[in-house]
Amino acid sequence: MPARPELVKARRIVVKIGSRSLKNDSDLIPRLAADIAQLKGAGRSVVVVSSGAIALGCTRLGYRSRPKETGRLQAAAAAGQSVLMRSYDEAFSALDLTVAQVLLTYGDLADRERLNNAREAFAALLEAGAVPIVNENDTVSVEELRFGDNDQLASMVAPLVGADALVLLTDVEGVLDGRGRRIPRFEDSAQVELVAETREQVGTGGIQSKVDAARKACRSGASAVIAQATAPGILSALFAGEDVGTFFPQRELPLRARKHWIAYTLRPRGALLLDAGAVAAVRAGKSSLLPIGVLGVRGEFNPGDAVRLLGPDGLEVGRGLTQLGALDVARSAGKKGDELDLLFGSAHPDLVVVHKDDLVVSD
Repeated sequence: MPARPELVKARRIVVKIGSRSLKNDSDLIPRLAADIAQLKGAGRSVVVVSSGAIALGCTRLGYRSRPKETGRLQAAAAAGQSVLMRSYDEAFSALDLTVAQVLLTYGDLADRERLNNAREAFAALLEAGAVPIVNENDTVSVEELRFGDNDQLASMVAPLVGADALVLLTDVEGVLDGRGRRIPRFEDSAQVELVAETREQVGTGGIQSKVDAARKACRSGASAVIAQATAPGILSALFAGEDVGTFFPQRELPLRARKHWIAYTLRPRGALLLDAGAVAAVRAGKSSLLPIGVLGVRGEFNPGDAVRLLGPDGLEVGRGLTQLGALDVARSAGKKGDELDLLFGSAHPDLVVVHKDDLVVSD
């Protein structure tokens, strides 16, 4: 029996490849294409999330190192994206496969209507047998609206396309413990000491970002693996169930797509400080957050914004969409019944701060 039967059964796969791996191995894209062709021949569909545009653009524009200025980064992305896609198009075309460029910004996934449009576009591409090549639209993205890195983008694409598995390819053999040994199966980040990557800075992600992205994908119902990009036939080995890389098992009770979006795509605009009773109710997962359980407010936010829910100790216990703005939450905090009627009138007998359907308990 294979070591990881979940991967053997996976039918829809997201594969992320980073800038450093692409820079260090000029033959990586053709080998990746050959691996993906085998997966598609077995009836699986694959989405690729690829970094590399900025690194390639820096070379094209004559930059000696990755620039820090936003304008130069955007220029490098613009110059490099066409080179990156040409590399993918040539490698996949040689195998009679069609690739399709998909450039996303954070705003595309933070807005529900635009997110649903993106979901439909992916579905149409996969139905047509194409291999979407996804990257952040670095040419127009600004710092406050960026995904952070493509590991995080991949963790958001996985639930968007209904992926069974997310593979994060890097330049080490997996997640390593404090002694530099590969961890075959990852259960709890608190139980291991991660080895920091110290190689030259080409991309933006690191091993901790990959662990975070893998765990987010697992909450959407996918399995995840962090594995070495340059290992021969790495994708074929992974989806034959072999013990390579570090495996993250899927969760027994995955989040529905909308709650995953609330927890991991939306950026909180503020925070609510809860009393011990409200913390217990939130963790039980069956109750809405009422004003009586709120101790205070941090930040400024409007109705419909995402907020963090914090216990008296300041630790996050959940996230949700608030039904009230910051001022109204502050005014109603700790109050109930007649006190709320005096503030808001009897037209609001069941005032709720965060409805249970819009609330996600932290992992």
